[in-house]
Amino acid sequence: MIDTSKSAATKAAPRASQPALRRALHRYRFLLLALLVVCILPLTLRSGSLATEVLVFALAALGCNLLLGHTGLLSFGQGIFFGLGSYSAGLVLTKAALPVPVALLAAIAIGAIAAAIVGWFSIRQRGTYFVMLTLAFGQLFYFLAYTTPDLTGGDNGLLDIPRPALGLLGKELIPLASPWQYYGFVAVLFLVVFWLLMRVSHSVFGRTLLAIRDNEARAAAVGYDVKRFKLMAFVVSGAVTGLAGALHALMTGIAPLSNIDYHTSEMILVMTVIGGTGNLFASVLGAAFYVLFADWLSTLWPRWLLLLGIVLMAVSLYMQRGLWGVGERIWQALRPNQEADADTAADDTAKERV
Repeated sequence: MIDTSKSAATKAAPRASQPALRRALHRYRFLLLALLVVCILPLTLRSGSLATEVLVFALAALGCNLLLGHTGLLSFGQGIFFGLGSYSAGLVLTKAALPVPVALLAAIAIGAIAAAIVGWFSIRQRGTYFVMLTLAFGQLFYFLAYTTPDLTGGDNGLLDIPRPALGLLGKELIPLASPWQYYGFVAVLFLVVFWLLMRVSHSVFGRTLLAIRDNEARAAAVGYDVKRFKLMAFVVSGAVTGLAGALHALMTGIAPLSNIDYHTSEMILVMTVIGGTGNLFASVLGAAFYVLFADWLSTLWPRWLLLLGIVLMAVSLYMQRGLWGVGERIWQALRPNQEADADTAADDTAKERV
């Protein structure tokens, strides 16, 4: 008599592991897509600074998407946090000569504090008045930066911001001098922040934000403190955007006044809308499209903003869910064919067994 128990067990083990692998891939699919973007950029771009710029503005768009896509708050104050992050990192590195991690932590803290202040006042209004309040705060912080040249450099901005290597006890561990070395550092930070925001969006806090976005009155009736949740979303968004501003200052070596201008807020909002709201990876697509497309258009025509405006009009009219929505429609169009092929393969396998 032949004992087939072991052979059956060995055949069943791979089959049992396949559903677990599919579940793991489905759970971490967006993180894997973000990792894929990080790996593709160095292979397709010659400029390390351009690749770094994509990830920096992807971080800023992630922070904006947490407000717009998950909470339903259209804020024109993102440039405040981006600019303050740039100034904070620049002052820490130029005036205090502290290490890069301290500068980044300072930018995160200042961005979160500024977001708490702006959010505390703004969330008391809704709709148009909320948007106008965030826009007014943007102008307020812009003129504060413009009228304090001793601190911010005024119209010239902070210049000669160094980018020292990461070290420990006076020993250099990770150099950041070249553009691609700095890209590797930013890529690691980007993946960590993306993973953390994914955890936030899938947590009870993130689900509550979605409930507030869909029906604020019902969320309040259930017992949620709507204002507190909105304020917390502001703080998280400000911290992430402040980090993006600090990384941008380290990349360019300057913290210009334009970083805190309301045009920066508009640019971050446009990136978020192009990619698609409500999905964090869509923000990465929107930032990559905006930065790379703008860079390409600028080589074709000095008035490239006109062409970009036409593209934005097309997105608003025909791609209201952004690039991610287009990708979903293509996937749904191809999926029935894949399911049919899978059914045919299953029938063929069954016939062979018979």
